[in-house]
Amino acid sequence: MKRFFVKRHRAVGGDRPELHRLLDHLRKGDVLVVARLDRLSRSLRDVLMIMERIQESKAGFMSLGESVDTTTAPGRMMMQMVATFAEFERAMLRERTKAGLDAARKRGRIGGRRPKLRPRQQDEIVAMVSKGTKTAADAARLFNVHPATISRLLAQAHAEISTAKVVTSVARPPVRRRN
Repeated sequence: MKRFFVKRHRAVGGDRPELHRLLDHLRKGDVLVVARLDRLSRSLRDVLMIMERIQESKAGFMSLGESVDTTTAPGRMMMQMVATFAEFERAMLRERTKAGLDAARKRGRIGGRRPKLRPRQQDEIVAMVSKGTKTAADAARLFNVHPATISRLLAQAHAEISTAKVVTSVARPPVRRRN
């Protein structure tokens, strides 16, 4: 009887219930087949733990992408070498990505989504809501943004004003009066 276990979502460092269910169902003589080894696990330690559970079940493992079959001794050795190189490749990718992001930051680039409102629009909204000419909901409709965007903007403006007051009160020396 064939059973298929399908990974439904990405699980980086998270719990993988479908994998655990699959490993619990393995019996003597079964062969676990995966399309590629990196779909099974992202770290050598994890792969080795999974392989140990497969061996305890007296089952085999086959990776179609790397042509690895752990039902033989050379296949088990090859699987460990492939897993080592896969982990190395992922580590190199992480380092290159981090280096690229750092270089972009040094050039003044920041990641993420572009702001919905330009600085001038932000100032205008803060002024309108502060003066009471518009409510936050009215400003959201007027500028075609979600009300939460306006709430965050107002909270940020309030925090900046509070910080500015603290800085100004600390920066001014006390006035000494002569009698």
